[in-house]
Amino acid sequence: MTSQQDLLDTLAQVARALGNGHRLALLERLAQGEAPVETLATTADLTIGNASQHLQHLRRAGLVTAQRSGKQMIYRLTDERIINLLGLLRQVAETNLAEMERLISRLFAEDDADGVLEAVSRDELLAGLARGEVALLDVRPEEEYEAGHLPEAINIPLAQLEEMLGKLPHDREIVAYCRGPYCALSHEAVQRLRQLGYRVRRFEEGYPEWKAAGLPVT
Repeated sequence: MTSQQDLLDTLAQVARALGNGHRLALLERLAQGEAPVETLATTADLTIGNASQHLQHLRRAGLVTAQRSGKQMIYRLTDERIINLLGLLRQVAETNLAEMERLISRLFAEDDADGVLEAVSRDELLAGLARGEVALLDVRPEEEYEAGHLPEAINIPLAQLEEMLGKLPHDREIVAYCRGPYCALSHEAVQRLRQLGYRVRRFEEGYPEWKAAGLPVT
């Protein structure tokens, strides 16, 4: 006979799958769009073998699916509610774990000194876009941008920022975004562009959170 404990034990499979930082990094990358294991391994700084093992844990927990394409296994999130789950996990940790605040401060200490942590909220960004006062800058790699991005966003991967400055307007504030709140790409882009005289801030969220909120994407 099935008991409540059986249900809770099954639910705990999802919690166990989330209980690893590398797996969270893999989920963050998959929140940008589907990807083969080779790309996921590179993003999460793992060997292909280790990445495959972590992905199997996520797959057994129902968090990702996989489909073979030729010789590659292509992974994707099971559904977009997982993005909301990661957001809730982040909010609970930031609210209740003092260590999270310390780690965020250390990770972005230079940004904080330069005022980069003053981020643009979702509502503020929507209002700026409606008034035509904001230009969006997507600093993720090109393949992530092509999988989906905010409407009319300009894609300049961080490594190509200085050589593609001609694509950026000077008559509007630039709002840079990347994979999510902890993604360092937009932080670094803001630092570089401010040194070059641009009016620029970063979006406090990322492409996955925008899409999960039901807002338009391209």
